[in-house]
Order: sequence, then C-alpha cells, then structure tokens
Amino acid sequence: MTVTELVSYEAALAGYDPVMGLEVHVELGTKTKMFCGCSTELGAEPNSQTCPTCLGLPGSLPVVNAIGIESAIKIGLALNCEIAEWCRFARKNYFYPDMPKNFQTSQYDEPIAFNGHLDVQLEDGEIFRVEIERAHMEEDTGKSTHVGGATGRIHGASHSLLDYNRAGIPLIEIVTKPITGAGERAPEVAKAYVAELRELIKALGVSEARMEMGQMRCDVNLSLMPKGSTTFGTRSETKNVNSLRSVERAARFEIQRHAAVLESGGTIVQETRHFHEEDGSTTAGRIKDNAEDYRYFPEPDLVPVAPAREWVEELRTTLPELPRLRRNRLREEWGVSEHDMQSILNAGAVELIVATIGAGAPSDQARKWWMGELARNANESGRALDELPITPEQVARVAALVASGDLNDKLARQVIEGVLAGEGDPDTVVDKRGLKVVSDEGALGTAVDEAIAGNAGIADKIRGGKVAAVGALVGAVMKATRGQADAARVKELILEKLGVSEG
Repeated sequence: MTVTELVSYEAALAGYDPVMGLEVHVELGTKTKMFCGCSTELGAEPNSQTCPTCLGLPGSLPVVNAIGIESAIKIGLALNCEIAEWCRFARKNYFYPDMPKNFQTSQYDEPIAFNGHLDVQLEDGEIFRVEIERAHMEEDTGKSTHVGGATGRIHGASHSLLDYNRAGIPLIEIVTKPITGAGERAPEVAKAYVAELRELIKALGVSEARMEMGQMRCDVNLSLMPKGSTTFGTRSETKNVNSLRSVERAARFEIQRHAAVLESGGTIVQETRHFHEEDGSTTAGRIKDNAEDYRYFPEPDLVPVAPAREWVEELRTTLPELPRLRRNRLREEWGVSEHDMQSILNAGAVELIVATIGAGAPSDQARKWWMGELARNANESGRALDELPITPEQVARVAALVASGDLNDKLARQVIEGVLAGEGDPDTVVDKRGLKVVSDEGALGTAVDEAIAGNAGIADKIRGGKVAAVGALVGAVMKATRGQADAARVKELILEKLGVSEG
C-alpha cells in the first residue's frame, strides 16, 4: 500500500481506537559484553571484539555481567517496577545471519523487573500514564551490511557483510502493556513516552541512549479496534525506529494504513514493518512469529539471578532525581510558566540551559540565547539544538560579555553567528570582527555631535520638547558606529548636549 492510498487521519480515528505497544531496546554503557569480557567500544575494526563465547563456539561458557544486572535493576526501580527475587535467562531460538549462536540469550517469562509505570507529560501539560509490562535483560545481535542494492536492505543486494562486534552487547528491553485510551493523541503519547524514557535512562547513567547511534531503538506495535469494541485487532510491529519524530510518524502512518486496509475489506497481516525516514511510510518485513515459535527454554549454562533485597534497596537510594520531578524543580527555580517550560523541553534545551547556568550565566540569559537566537538557527538549519557547533560555556561567555557592557544584544548575535560559522570562541570572534561596544566617551561624543549637526531639524524638534524624536538621532549614531555603541548612553549624551531633560 502506498502513501496515496491511506485514509485521512481524522477518518481513521472516526471509526477506530488505536492500541499501541512500545518495545524499547537500550544498549547499556558497560565496558564489556553481557556474557563475556569482550570490549563494547564503538568504532573498532569489524569482528575484532569477539571471542568463542559471543561467537557461540562449542565448549564456551557465558558469565553474567554484574554491572548489566545492576543497571537493569536501576531501570526497573526508576520505572516503578517490582524487582524479581529470582529470575533466569532463556534461549530464544531463531535463525538469523547476525545471530552467531542461532539463539539469543534473553529472558522470557521470568524478567528481572515487571509491573511498573511511567508518567509522561504531553505538549499541553496533560499527564498520561504508560503501564510497563516488563523490563528484561538480553544481548544484542551482530550487524549486517547489505551491499550492492539501492536501498541498503537485503532485497536487491548482491551480498552481505557480517560484523559480530555488537553481538553480545548488553540490552534492556522495556515493554509496555497495551496503551489504550490515547485516541487521536496516540502518536504524541508514543513520542512523549520514548522521550521521557530516554531522559530517564540518561539520568540513571546506564546508557547515553543516543538513538541516532542505535543505542536506543523503539519497536512500535499498533493495532486498531472498531469504536465500541474491546477486542484488539491484529498488530503490526514497526522495527528499530531511531528518533522521537520517527516514533510519532510511524504510529500515525500505521493508524492510517490499518484503517485503509480494514475499510477496504482487507485483513491486517501480523508482520514486522520497516520505517522509511524520507516519507514517514512503512513497508512489510517478515511474518511475525508468536512467542511459542521461538521455542524458549531455560538457559542451561547460566545460574538464576536472585538479587538480595538489601542490595535492591541500596540501589534504590542511589537513584537520581527523576527527569519530570527535576523539570518541575527547575521551572520553579527559573520562575517560568508550565507553558514556557514545555517549550524549553520540546526544543531539547533543558540540559543546555542547565549547563550554561553552570558555566556562570544567569538563568534568564541562558534561556534567552538558547530559546531565541540559537533556536532560530537550529530551526533554519534543520538541526537539533545540541547539534549546533556551540557549547554552553561559549554561550555563557557571550552572556558575560553582554553583562560587562563589552557587547550589546545586536553585537552578541553577530558573535554567536561567528562561533557557529567556526570562526573560534566568542573572544576570538569579537577580536577578529572588531565587535566590542564603543565605550570611549570621546569617540561617542564626536559621533553624537556629528549626528546633531547632520540632523539640525530633528535636533530643533527635540529642543522644542518633542523628546520622542531622539530615536532618530540615536539611530544615526548607531549606524555611524556600526551598531557598536551603547544605545542608552548615546541617548543620554544627545539629550545632555541639547540641554533637554527626558522627564
């Protein structure tokens, strides 16, 4: 089905209620793999970080990564889950080229964390609770690179290359319970949930959760049920979606696609789907197996995991302030409204502002530059704020230069422009471009005298009591000084020289 065959979003929601299930895979930031001592460092030569265990060679035995278990427990606690007193690993059997063992060591019916929830805030401030089914430990697969085709996928490729460096890297899979009741806001809920989960994971320090690097990936399960029905429809599973925007787009597209199929009398196929970033569409992958098709059975080479209650409670005391609570605290400290804080959050500016304040800038100035000039630049260039080539320390330095009187806002914008263009740090840009405010009283006085002499008619009006006309003379001085004068001081000098009191 092509994009042009979709029903409208409004028509889809008029006849059906969406049901979502989100499965998020998070690569843990451990130094070694989940069941062996191989390095997890990125960028190594293909197949250089492997051993008999992660390659599944006969006679090799796995050993559980203790930091991986600790990270899983922290995630479970932060998600308000119950932590299992006893759990174990299982073998999930299926053949796939990048599975060197032909099974994945995972957890099936005995996860380490279960029955939790995460409250997420939508763009209008509404809080939506997403129920968590489970968070379980497993290992990642290797990486396939398909060569010779036009799309980079296996279809049409002439051959494939396999890199097993990633095979065995620790993963936590976080699975929601069916998400119902979101209605037309289902795609927004999906995006907000993944965003909040990403912030939580980063706050815990268990992963950088960089979606663009595959450290966090979301599978979007979606089905529709007719209005008034309580029976879930057949679901599709859009795999490995790797950005917040794409999560929202994938959910929206699948709602429209499912509705189009059902309205035309067709049947939804339970299958995986590939998401296409260029147009937000999905295409069919493979028929989706049910759990029994994976022939799960307990992993015989690993002992069960039984975290002591004392240890679990000790880990609970180490949890950081959770993101939503922290945002509420920052909102009060900064003195901004909920609407403004939501705008800051939507722009991805919270941590940038915090870091800028940490570098010495007042909170209002940090917000001003990130949400003003820098947000505009990011929007125009199609980049996220944290992708801009400027650091919080450099923004704080710009704010300091303004506070000291060395720059005014107009000049500060030019300095930021120079930093973004790669001309150096703020002080270097100021020197190279000659952007400091003209503060020499003699130079300012000369410029003011010239402006008065060149605009005698306006000067006479000001002397006659029309003080508002002073703006024209201020503008003339600012033009003569290339915007590098202090406008307030220029106004004072003009009125002094004309013998006029502003009051």
